[in-house]
Order: sequence, then structure tokens, then C-alpha cells
Amino acid sequence: MSKLSRRSFLHMSGIAAGGWVFPGCIEKAVEIPAHTATRSIMDVEHVVILIQENRSFDHYFGTMRGVRGFGDRFTVPLAEETSVFRQRSGAEVILPYHLDSTAGNAQRVAGTPHSFVDAHEAWDHGRYGRWPEWKEPQSMGYYKRAELEFQFALAEAFTLCDAYFCSGHTSTNPNRLYAFTGTIDSLGQNGGPAIDNSHDFLGAIESGYTWKTYAERLEEAGISWLVYQDYTDNFSDNPLIGFRSFRKAFFEDQESPLFKKGIESRLSNKTLDGFREDVLAGRLPQVSWIIGPADYSEHPGPSSPVQGAWYVQQVLEALTENPEVFARTVLFVTFDENDGFFDHVPPPCAPSRRDDGVLMGASTVDDTGERYDETLTEPLGGHPHGPGVRVPMWVVSPWSRGGFVCSESFDHTSILRFLEARFGVKETNISPYRRAMCGDLLSAFDFVTPNDEDLPTLPSLSQDEADAIRAEQEQLAQVTVPTGENGALPQQETGTRPSRALPYELEVRCVVEGDEAVLSFVNTGKAGAVFHVYDRLALTEIPRRYAVEAGKSLEGRWSAAGNQYSLFVLGPNGFHRDFVDAGSQGGIEIETMYDVEGSRLGIRCKNAGGSVQRFLVTPRAYTEKGATLDVDPGKTADAWFDVSESGRWYDFAVTVEGETGFSRRVAGRIENGEPSITDPAMGMPA
Repeated sequence: MSKLSRRSFLHMSGIAAGGWVFPGCIEKAVEIPAHTATRSIMDVEHVVILIQENRSFDHYFGTMRGVRGFGDRFTVPLAEETSVFRQRSGAEVILPYHLDSTAGNAQRVAGTPHSFVDAHEAWDHGRYGRWPEWKEPQSMGYYKRAELEFQFALAEAFTLCDAYFCSGHTSTNPNRLYAFTGTIDSLGQNGGPAIDNSHDFLGAIESGYTWKTYAERLEEAGISWLVYQDYTDNFSDNPLIGFRSFRKAFFEDQESPLFKKGIESRLSNKTLDGFREDVLAGRLPQVSWIIGPADYSEHPGPSSPVQGAWYVQQVLEALTENPEVFARTVLFVTFDENDGFFDHVPPPCAPSRRDDGVLMGASTVDDTGERYDETLTEPLGGHPHGPGVRVPMWVVSPWSRGGFVCSESFDHTSILRFLEARFGVKETNISPYRRAMCGDLLSAFDFVTPNDEDLPTLPSLSQDEADAIRAEQEQLAQVTVPTGENGALPQQETGTRPSRALPYELEVRCVVEGDEAVLSFVNTGKAGAVFHVYDRLALTEIPRRYAVEAGKSLEGRWSAAGNQYSLFVLGPNGFHRDFVDAGSQGGIEIETMYDVEGSRLGIRCKNAGGSVQRFLVTPRAYTEKGATLDVDPGKTADAWFDVSESGRWYDFAVTVEGETGFSRRVAGRIENGEPSITDPAMGMPA
């Protein structure tokens, strides 16, 4: 299939070219063409990393058009409720509710618990049923476009990742350790495991962590780097102060580069003003970390979304003041963790263990580094510690313009992987599991033809305006949390967005062997993927996860006595398979096939029984074309469907006439290496 043009994307998305009007700094940024000397990642000369605080993806973008938000059609099935968006706190049902700034203090919503224990309990190995019980009722609050005007505009001008997860089910400092070093030393070999914020202050040298940071690796490799932060403000968000090497530099050797670049930078003019001066003077380092002041960090309590918007705007304005620098720069903007705010997408964690030690799933890659030391107290000893909850990630650069959504699975180590790809400095702390299951962010970019987009023509906000909105909101009471059975589920904006090509080609096959249903998880793509399997006949059990590297496969077995089973499978970017039998005669099955070049989906119907079987293939979205196949005993028959008109998205149910208990469901998107659109059926009934 020919590559879709930007105009095609806009047409399919229902957006007229030039129909968006962005705030001044974003409008300026999208107009700066990319440096394209090599048409590769080597055109990137500067990487700037801004990590804000404590917001989840659904909390910010659950209502945004085109992302995997509140309109997600395939979500975690719960034991107690009909929707993952109906969460319980004891007997009380709490739905996501709008933090409406016209109805109360939405900008200053109270923070929630976000420590090691409550985060694990809310995640509950992926069962996700009692979030507000551990995270407080306000954890179900979300914003709309009206409260996040700048954040929405930034996403619609550049690229937003809707499958970017924080790195651990815990608080700020451990997640920032992942972003700066690739690990929290989960096995406790170098002063870890870092499971809380106990090292977010400048303590004694001998009590510091001893593993190597990525800043030290950059220094050894001769790659310039700097931490921009005001020493007197939000000091604890610089995780480097937890390391023995940096503490030693602070107390004993203030001429060392670790002190001057990682710590002293906060004492000299290396705040936001210093960052702007370095951009204008052409001396921006190759790698920069920016740690914002507490009032503008977006952390609930000291900050607010509107103040965070102003700060991000200032960073972008500083970069675009020197177009020659911005043309060579990538800006990553994300959040260290989710506070306690709810998100519905299960993160790609390694398999959990039951209390009796049974591993619930399997992995083709070593996941030892993904588990806490078994000696930790229950219920957390030996359990996977991440990735954690989804958080927003904006990829802002001349190579990522156009309002794209990128749905590859990432976490904070993905930023380090991007730095590896550009500067050749490897972070050996990153576990084999993360390398296999979380990408390197390259799929969020177009380095080959970045200047060929037909770009649309962000809202500008002054610091005084941002502070005034916060002060005005502080005078209002908190937005009331609605409870009870009669609340309305949140609605997501309809329509699609342009979507980056993804490296996935996945399949799950089912056969029944005796009294067991056997699922084969097959990955013929270019990136690892995690399959989440929920047994709907035993939803109180820990769901199984199967982590499969590219080019590999795994097998799982479930009881199927009397041909009765119900297995619900979730994978990346809306991949879904559903295998149900309530007591059929057996001998019937299907298999999915991909004609990638032709953008066609094939469904092979198999009949191993003794009589003719009529298979009914029914479209559930995107098309009205189905198929009826009469399959002779011992034979197969194929039905093929052209899915190019739907952006290669598909969704079909398969049943067999006379076998009322048997059904299959196949849904997802065929990848062919070309960009597409986000799910056109997002928000429709599943």
C-alpha cells in the first residue's frame, strides 16, 4: 500500500488542513524544519528531557480523540463490575468523573497515596478492581480539553505516546532512578532495592547507591550533559543526589564534572534562564535533564496543570528562540509517575507469582531483574515491580510533528534507549526484559521525510495568568466525587488521529487437547510484546501474562473440562483475542492470517469433526462484509477481508451454526511498516 500523505490523514481524521490554530510557541515550533543531513537519528544533536510529576494518562487524556482512552472497546474484565471504569471502594461504586474547573477547584485537586504498597495493591497484578480503595476517591478524576488547553494543543501539534508507562508501581524517586540510570537495583546488590523516596535528600556519602548512572557513562564517553535545576527548589527530584559518587563530589570534590554538571548547575545560572541562555549562545549540551520548580511541576498540591503548561511553554519557547538549535533537538516531556490517578490499561509487567509460588504466565526473556528480592516482606516479595501505570509522553521535535499518536509500549528506560541509539553509550543497568518489551522511542519519529508534512497553523499563557488561575481555583471547594450506580461513564471525543507505524505482528492460536485449552502466543514482529490473559471463569485469580520476544512463541494451558472455557486476551494497541466455549461438541477452530502487503486479513475455519459445519464470520466494526463458510469434515476454508479502507483495523466474531456455546473474536491492526490512523471504532460499543 502506498504511504498515506499528511493530507490523507487529515481527511480520514475529519480535520481540514490549516483548521487548527495553536498557541504562539507551538505554532513557531511546528514551522521550524528539521535538520536532515543524514535523514537518520544522527541528525539529532541535542536531547532535552523534562520529567514533570504525578499524572496518569487517563487523568489527562482519557477524553482526547484518537488515543486509547475512555472509549477503549477492549478493557480488563472485572470480577465484580461490568466495566473497568466502574471501580469499587468497599461496597461503593466510583466512576471516573470530570474535574470541571467551572464547578470547583479542579486545578488544585488533592493528591492521592502513591507509595510502594498502595500502588501495588491498586494494580493488584492487573485485576484493577478496587483502585479508589487504595488511592482515594479523587483518584478517579479526569480533565477535559477545557482544563488542559495547552497540553492538548501540544499533543495535536507533535506526537503523543499513548502506551508509555512509568517504570515502577511506586513513588517519584524510584521512577526517576529508572529514567536516569535504568534500574532501581531490585535485587539489592548496590544499595537497593530503591522502592521509596528514602534517598531524595543529600545524605551521608557511605549511605548512597553504588551503581553507575547514565550521566557518568556520558561523561566517560565524552558526551556533554547537564542537569538544569534551581538548587533551592524541588531539590529532591534530582535522583543523582542519592548516589555515593555524586555525594562524594558534593562533599569532597566540587571541581569534579559530577558536581559541576549534576549538582552545581543548580547553584549557578542553570535554571530555566540559564537553559535559555545556553540555547541562544549555541552551547546547549548534547543531553540535558530539566527539573522544574515545585510550583510548576504539575504535582498535585504545590502545582497545577495550568502552571505546568506555562513551564513547558517556557522550555519550548527557549528552544525555538534559536531555530538552528531546535532544528537539531528532541524534547521529551513526561511524568515520573501517576500519583494515584487511575488509568485503565494494564502495564506490560513480567508474570506475577501466586502466594504459593506458582508463576502466572511465562516469559521468553530473563525477567529476574523485574522482581523484588524474595526476602522482602509479603505481599511484595518476588512480585514484579513494573512497568507501572501509563503516563503521558509528548515527543516534541521537528521529526515528530503532525499530531501523531504512537502506540508502541515504552517506559522510562526507553528514553535511555533513545540516547543509546543516538550517542552509542549503552546503559547496562537496563534489564533484558525491559529491552525486549519496551521500545526505544524511534517509532515516534520520521527521520527520513520529516519536512514533507502539510502542517496546520499552541494557546499562549503568561506566568501571571497561570498563577492567577491557580489562585482563583484555590478559593473553590474540591470538585465533588460522584458515587453510586447511576453515574454516567466518561465520553471520549470521536474521530481519529494519524498513527505511527508499529513493530508488532502478533497472533494467539487455540486448540483443545483433552481437558485443556492450549493457547499459543506467537510473535512474528520486530518487537517483544506482553499478552494479558483473563480467565473469565476465574476472574478473582491473578491474570496470566506471557511476555514474548520478537520471533518467539510461548504456550499456556487452562482447564477445559467439558469444552468449557472463556479466555480474554489483551495485547498492545488494541490487539484482542477472545476464546469461548460453553460445551460444544469440539473439533472446530479458527486461525488468523495476515497478508501484510495486500492489507488483508484471513480467517481460516477448521473442521476436525465428522459432519459439515457452517462457520459464520460477522464483522463487529469497520465494515459490513462478513462470510459464511460450509466446511467439510477434516477440511478447512478461508475468508479474506480487505482492511485498507479502515486504516488496516479489523474486528470479527466467528460462530458455528448449531454450536451456540462456541465463539471467537479477533481484533487489532495489521502493521506493514507504514503509518496509519488510530482506531476508527474507538468509543463505539464493543
